[in-house]
Amino acid sequence: MAYNQHRAANIQHPASSPRPFIIPIFIPHAGCPHQCVFCNQVSITGAKQKMATPAELRFQIHDFLKYKRENRKPVQIAFFGGNFLGLKSEKIKSLLDSAAEFVRDGQVDGIRFSTRPDTINQGSLDIIKDYPVSTVELGVQSMDDQVLDLAGRGHSASDAVRAVELLKERHFSIGLQLMVGLPGDDETGALTTAQKIIDLGPDFVRIYPTLVVANSRLAGWYKSGKYTPLSLEKGVSLVKKIYLKLKKEDIDVIRMGLQASEDLEKHSTIVAGPYHPSFGHLVHSAIFFDKAVKALTSKKDLPDNVSINVHPNSIPKMRGLNNRNIDRLKKKFHIQSLHIIPDPTLARDKLTVI
Repeated sequence: MAYNQHRAANIQHPASSPRPFIIPIFIPHAGCPHQCVFCNQVSITGAKQKMATPAELRFQIHDFLKYKRENRKPVQIAFFGGNFLGLKSEKIKSLLDSAAEFVRDGQVDGIRFSTRPDTINQGSLDIIKDYPVSTVELGVQSMDDQVLDLAGRGHSASDAVRAVELLKERHFSIGLQLMVGLPGDDETGALTTAQKIIDLGPDFVRIYPTLVVANSRLAGWYKSGKYTPLSLEKGVSLVKKIYLKLKKEDIDVIRMGLQASEDLEKHSTIVAGPYHPSFGHLVHSAIFFDKAVKALTSKKDLPDNVSINVHPNSIPKMRGLNNRNIDRLKKKFHIQSLHIIPDPTLARDKLTVI
């Protein structure tokens, strides 16, 4: 069976299938025609600007496979941090040839990569058609052309629309990446972008708050007063609203905030902006706080001792970091004692108040 036929027969909506075990291969800035104002992939990924040789690539994949649990499926090799289809065709084929070896021998189930919307065309997709690529992520960032221009993206919102159409024609699983807090953007604009993302019908989405990264153009704008980043509180609030819009349409949100790393934890890497190593957890905790407020408000007479039942896996989200939700709820509703009780019969996004 040809790879593209195999892909069409096996793609499932991410929400209905297990999260893949990802083997990340970072290619910082590789294939990028220019550097966006917010970007410094070397700082973000901690990887040096050097493309791996085929031998180095195989070593990285073999080494990462050691950490996979025996029954963890599916397994995907992912090329992140650059503009994959912006590479020269020979380099694309070389990277995919090395990765495809692991698919052929059964150690890996597929390949995915991230790229820019304006690199998606019939010619670039023909280059990869004979490889086991199942998922393509597009760095859309915004669906507002003025915001894209200020960010130095070099592509338009219409490029994203055309790219998604072409990818759907070839039955790829499609992920879209969007950013909040970009220069020239605001909450109304971000929510409009979210709706346009919904209209495109991707399989999944990543949401990233804009951070001021060292040695980026945005760092200079921040230091000169030209750019003001979102606060952590506003970043969490805005991403929460976008997350809820996407979830309402059954679009899976697989990440909120950058993946925490030692490099990001260095004070010299993130100059300013709504960075938190558990940003996604903060968003989920804010959602549970709102649910609890609504449920408690609906009660006419609250006792001094209150219990909130949630699914066992949702207990950390309900409690919040350092029990912040518990403390806020007790203060808001003048509750003397508040207990979080595990209830496996509840859905993971539900709660009940007793």
